[in-house]
Amino acid sequence: MTNGEPCTPRTVVPIEHALLIADAFDQAQVTELRHSVTSCARAAGLRDERLDDFVLAINELITNAVRHGGGRGWLRLWEEPGQVLCEVSDHGQGISVQRLDDRRRPAPDTAGGWGLWLARELTDAMDVETGPAGTTVRITAATVPTQQHIGRHRQD
Repeated sequence: MTNGEPCTPRTVVPIEHALLIADAFDQAQVTELRHSVTSCARAAGLRDERLDDFVLAINELITNAVRHGGGRGWLRLWEEPGQVLCEVSDHGQGISVQRLDDRRRPAPDTAGGWGLWLARELTDAMDVETGPAGTTVRITAATVPTQQHIGRHRQD
């Protein structure tokens, strides 16, 4: 390109505030990934029960991706001011609307069906995008406990 040629506009991709992990995984990486998530979430400011809850929620999501999402997944963990966020994506067939809308606690003797329920209960926010090409679940935990989170544990 010379100085006389018009510039081609470039697409600007925003840089995430502080990306901590961006990694593909399969069954063999689940344990190692959980340990990495724990270290990074602790460094980002989650502590004690908040940290344990967030890591358990992520473990449920990555396990779901392996079991129901084609055996593989993609995890991104990042921090923004006052919160830690995680997205877990897979290439499965998606989750039914009925399943997503069911907010009831699974029966205690149920072997499966706990993953999404736990992720929703153990975090401050959960969003799900799903379809025939796969599912992405985003969860958020405030680094300072919110009243909503504190209230959940008091109700149990």
